[in-house]
Amino acid sequence: MVYVFLAKGFEELEALAPVDVLRRAGVEVKTVGVTGKRVRGSHNISVNCDITIGEADINNFDGIILPGGLPGTTNLEADDTVNKFIDYAVQNGKIIGAICAAPMILGHKGLLRGKNAVCFTGFEKELTGAHVLDRPAVRDGNIVTGWGAGGAMDFALLYLEAISENEELAKKIARNMRYNT
Repeated sequence: MVYVFLAKGFEELEALAPVDVLRRAGVEVKTVGVTGKRVRGSHNISVNCDITIGEADINNFDGIILPGGLPGTTNLEADDTVNKFIDYAVQNGKIIGAICAAPMILGHKGLLRGKNAVCFTGFEKELTGAHVLDRPAVRDGNIVTGWGAGGAMDFALLYLEAISENEELAKKIARNMRYNT
């Protein structure tokens, strides 16, 4: 199970591209409403989430995804339960994905120290201790980061590869979607 946390002001493409890619690959994924069951994104697209944060089971998930967008990212970072899921994921080797501004949450928690990471332009200083690269998405251990909406497919496919431990599956999904990687 992968939880994609959505808070008011999330970046729609960064959230929904991974949901779509993961579901195409047969990965169980649920959108989790942090600020309610129905959450409005940064471009005024509302999503009816599969569950609310109170329904998410901290003892039954394989990974989490933190979409960017503002104020979505700051709303995620301010939520105690989201932080508990991040901490649990770190302690238990779960796959953590963060894209656009959201890698700053991991940076503020010190989780990117010594790791390769990417983020949206202007947030580099928030990735405390990271080696910031210039590419759409990067994986370092159990953390996958992406640079923004323009790299949402690269991020989604790299996350799929990480969560499934199957590079060929990610390539197959990309081919089936006629996506050139």
